[in-house]
Amino acid sequence: MLTRPFLAPILGCLLLALSVPVAALAFSPADMLGWEPKSFAGETDYRLVFDPRLQRQVVRASSQGAASGLFYEQRIDLDDTPWLSWRWRVERFPAVVDERTRAGDDFAVRVYVVVRDGWTRLSSKAISYVWAQQAPVGQRWENPFAGDKAMMLVLRNPQDGDGWVSEKRNLKADLRRLFGKDFRYIEAVAIMTDADNSKGSAIGYYADLTFTRE
Repeated sequence: MLTRPFLAPILGCLLLALSVPVAALAFSPADMLGWEPKSFAGETDYRLVFDPRLQRQVVRASSQGAASGLFYEQRIDLDDTPWLSWRWRVERFPAVVDERTRAGDDFAVRVYVVVRDGWTRLSSKAISYVWAQQAPVGQRWENPFAGDKAMMLVLRNPQDGDGWVSEKRNLKADLRRLFGKDFRYIEAVAIMTDADNSKGSAIGYYADLTFTRE
């Protein structure tokens, strides 16, 4: 895995210091569909569809034994916009026995935030917010593949039904609680629907992802 040149983070920090603080950073479903695709095992199908419940277009994600996500890789200042909100919905959960194991690490919807705890990409840490099948809301655990570099946090489970649900998280607070330190910047945000470990299928939907000051 390649690392960035030594001067890149320094120059990036200088540019950010000269930038004007923002009060909000919003991504429409069309914006999200334009994020960079990254494959871990095959390709999840992401596309825009019209949702009759919201009366607008949303991102539909369908995985057939695959795992790939859409990533927005830009530094975002949490001093300006510490809150992340979004909408999501589950149509089909992947068939797994234990979500905390490698064989069960599949989710119909995930939202990731990635931070850097050092100078290289190898020092990255992540929170994966998930709509789980078995784990209760509020449960957290280390990702079975990444260990303590990636923490799973359950926000919803099947008791929340199959309708659209809105989320709003204080990222600075969640990062401090899960990793025990303060982070000013996130390096990326992503969505992912996967069913590669179970070799099954999963379908989920995403909309209205926004960073705000309050």
